Amino acid sequence: MLRKVRTRNYTMKVFKFGGTSVGNAERMKNIYKIIRSEEKVMVVLSAMSGTTNALVEISKLALSEKKEAAYESLQAMQKQYIETARQLLENDETACEHLKNLFSDIEPFITQAPQPYTEAGIVAVGEKLSTYLFHSYLKTQNYPSALLDATQIIQLDSQGEPDVKDIGLRLKSELSQYNEAKVLVIQGFICSDAEGNISNLGRGGSDYSASLFGAAVQAEEIQIWTDIDGVQNNDPRHVTNTRPIRRLLFDEAAELAYFGAKILHPACVLPAQRSEIPVLLKNTLHPEDPGTLISKNHEGSGFKAVAARDNITAIRIKSSRMLLAYGFLRKVFEVFEKYKTPIDMITTSEVAVSLTIDDTSHLEEIVNDLQLYGNITVDHNKTMVGIVGNLNADETGLAQKLFTALQEIPIRMISYGASQYNFSILINTEDKIRTLQALNNNLFE
Repeated sequence: MLRKVRTRNYTMKVFKFGGTSVGNAERMKNIYKIIRSEEKVMVVLSAMSGTTNALVEISKLALSEKKEAAYESLQAMQKQYIETARQLLENDETACEHLKNLFSDIEPFITQAPQPYTEAGIVAVGEKLSTYLFHSYLKTQNYPSALLDATQIIQLDSQGEPDVKDIGLRLKSELSQYNEAKVLVIQGFICSDAEGNISNLGRGGSDYSASLFGAAVQAEEIQIWTDIDGVQNNDPRHVTNTRPIRRLLFDEAAELAYFGAKILHPACVLPAQRSEIPVLLKNTLHPEDPGTLISKNHEGSGFKAVAARDNITAIRIKSSRMLLAYGFLRKVFEVFEKYKTPIDMITTSEVAVSLTIDDTSHLEEIVNDLQLYGNITVDHNKTMVGIVGNLNADETGLAQKLFTALQEIPIRMISYGASQYNFSILINTEDKIRTLQALNNNLFE
C-alpha cells in the first residue's frame, strides 16, 4: 500500500526563543544573527526573562485591590523596557511611545473590577513587548518582516484546547498579506479563549505555541532555542558527569518532558509528532553546539536519559472486594474523574491498587469517596523517576542493569509495560539525588 506523502503548505521553519534568549538588547541582536540566513522563518518569542513573574505579581496586587502598589510595579517595569528600547533601537522615541501604549493596555485591568481573565490580560503584555521590540529591531536592519498577533491565530475551544486545523486557516489568511516578509514575528504562550477573551497556554506554553504553528503550516522544522545545550541525559543541577543527547524519538522526548526535563514543554511534542516535523533544541548562548534533534527516526536502543518529578502523592486502596471481581477499577477511576484529577502511575495486586497524583487540590474529597471501596493510605513527599529510552521488551539484561543501579534505593512503586520508552519508579523525595546519581553512574558511564 502506498503511503500518503504529506505536503508542506509553506517552505518555512519555526524558531522559538525563550525568555533568556530575548533577555536584553544584545540577545535580541543575537537572534537576528541566528535567523538572517534563513529563507523563510516564523519567530515565536517568549516574554523577556523575569517579565512574566513580575506581571503575575502585578495581577495579584490588582486582584487584591492594591492598585497603588500595582501601578508602582508597572511603572518600574516600563522604565526598564524603555531603557532596553533605547539600547536596541538607538533612542527611537516613536518606539518608546509605543511601548508606553502597551503598558497602558494593562491599566484597565488594574482599575476595573476583577474578572476571570484579569491575570491573563495583564500577563499577555509580556510577549507583546518582546515581539514589538524584536520586530522594531528588524526594521532598523531593513529586514523584510511582519508582526502577527497570536491572540488572533490561536483560539481555544470550549474544552480549552487549541485546534491545529483552525490555526492553519487563520495563519493562511494572515500570511497571504505578507508574502514579501522573510521573518514573521509572533508571540508564544498567549491566545484567546472560546469567548474571545485573552488567555494563554500555561507556563512554558511558548514551546507549545511553536509546535502548534509549525504543525499548522507543515513547517520544514521547528527549532526551540533556550540557554541549555540540548537535552541532557540527567539533571545537571543534581548529578555530575551528565552529557547531551544528540537524537531522541518523539515518544522518548515526550516521556522526558512529562517527567520534568525543563528544556521542553510536555505538550510541545504532540503537534510536531502528528505532523512528523523534526524538532531541534538549540542554545542561543552556544549556537555552534549541535543540540538535540527529536524526530521519528530510531537511533540506538537501551537507556538514554533520566528525569524526575517531585511533589507526588501516592494513594493505596486495599480491599478484599477486588479479589476475582470486575468493575472495581472503574469505580476507583470514576472518583478521580469526578474531581478532574489525573493519575500518573498505577500498580495493582489481587487485593490492592496503588496510584499517584500530583494535583492534591481535591485530595480530601477523593480520599473520602475512596473509603467506600476499602482502606486508604496516603503517602506524601514522593518523587517519580522516569528512566527513558528505546526499551525493547525482548532485549535481555536491561532489568538486571537497572535493578543493580537501584539496589541501595528504597522503591515504593514500579511501572513498566504501558510504553516501551519508559520505566518508572516512585521513591522518597529525600532519596532523589542519590537515585539520579546512582542511575547515571550505572546506566551511562
